[in-house]
This record gives sequence, C-alpha cells and structure tokens, in this order.
Amino acid sequence: MTETRKGATRRADIPPELLAQLNAGTASTATLAEGLAIDFASLLAAVVPDLPPEAVALVREMAGMGITRRMETVGELLLRHLTLERLAEVAEHRADTVRGWACYVVGRAPKLKLQTRLNLIRPLADDEHFAVREWAWIALRPHLAANVPHAVKLLTPWTRSPSPYLRRFAVESLRPRGVWCSHIESLKAHPALGLPLLEPLKADPVPYVQASVANWLNDAAKSQPRWVRQLCARWLQESAAPATARICTRALRSLK
Repeated sequence: MTETRKGATRRADIPPELLAQLNAGTASTATLAEGLAIDFASLLAAVVPDLPPEAVALVREMAGMGITRRMETVGELLLRHLTLERLAEVAEHRADTVRGWACYVVGRAPKLKLQTRLNLIRPLADDEHFAVREWAWIALRPHLAANVPHAVKLLTPWTRSPSPYLRRFAVESLRPRGVWCSHIESLKAHPALGLPLLEPLKADPVPYVQASVANWLNDAAKSQPRWVRQLCARWLQESAAPATARICTRALRSLK
C-alpha cells in the first residue's frame, strides 16, 4: 500500500468508482476529504459481515456526526464484537479507515495497563498511512493524559526509535493543546514535564518529526512563552544543526 495517489481535495471530485471501493474497503484514502466521504455503515458491513444489523444501523444513524465521534463509536462496537483477540482482523486490514477503527478498539479496551496499550498501538502508530498514524495518537491520548509523568516515561524510548513515525508519535500524542482533542492542562502549566520527549529530538533530521516538536513548543508558548523562549535559546546554543534552527523558528512563530 502506498500514498502516491494524489487524491481528491473535495468530496465532489471523488470518482464514483473510487468512492465505491472506499466504502467496500478495497481501497485506501489519499486525502482527508476522501476519508470524510466514506459511508461508515457500508464499510463496516463489508468488513465485518457478521456484525449485528442493529450495530450497523446505529452507525448509519450517526452519519451526520463528527468524524472523531463516529470513529469512537465504531471502535467500541468492534471491541464488543471482535474483542482484542480478533484485533488483527481490523488492525491489518488493507483499508486505512478500518485500521483507524483498530486504534479505537485499543483505545476503548478496558482495564489495560498503559504499557500494554502502547504495545498494541505501536504497529498502528508506525503505519505507512498518514490517517492511521493520526488516529493512533488521538485514540490513546486520553490514557496518556491521565498520567503524564508515567506516559512520558514510557514514551521516552520511542524518541530513540529508528522510525520517524514512532518518534513523532511520542511528541504528538502529548502536545499541550493539540488538534481534534482536549488540552492537557498539566502540560500547559508545566511544559517542562515533556522535556524527556523533546530534548532527544531537538535536532531530528526528519521534517515530519521537526514539525511535531515545533508545534508542541508552539502550544506551550501560548501558556508559558518565557519558558519556550529560554528553551529555544539554549537549544540554539547547544546545537548548530539546521534542524534545531527550523524547530525553534517554528516554535516561536506565535510570539512577538
């Protein structure tokens, strides 16, 4: 599976045959617009044909709701029907939206230790498709935010991963403000809690990771501008890498 197809930026531009493939789970999306255009009820029925009809009907009734709420709902339904024992059926599916549902199966599963949850989400956080990687951190963020020091401790080894996707997950999942998610008040007030994740990546060579680090600091700068200025000043003294300069410039973009 690749992401080389350019894709449609508007629903109206999605070819009918492609939309049919997306709804059947036989094709992957290339853009957010394509993902938002998918009929979740049709896709769910195609992927899990033995799912109770009332579950598919519930998803169909939610068609007008926000994408995150619908992802959560399908994840919960799949958790009840498949349980974690059959997670691979959705986590390894060819359709990116289905693998995104798998993220929520992991996120909604009860009574799991955070380390176990991270172990389950790791392949999805390292997925080749951009959308699955986003759903991975969004689905786990509430669990990470519930105990920030513990989450930071468990994610710090991810910053040393050879995969830029996993390095990025370690930072993006705990952004103080983030996107499509609730803020983490403890990190807004005390951004230094996140330093074990940020310090190893201050000169990361991959733009994908650099952007996440910079956005994390830009989030923090809205609550603790002095702290971010001081950190960037120190980083620029310690590192002559162009990556560090790019990170700091972007981190400080909202400050005058």
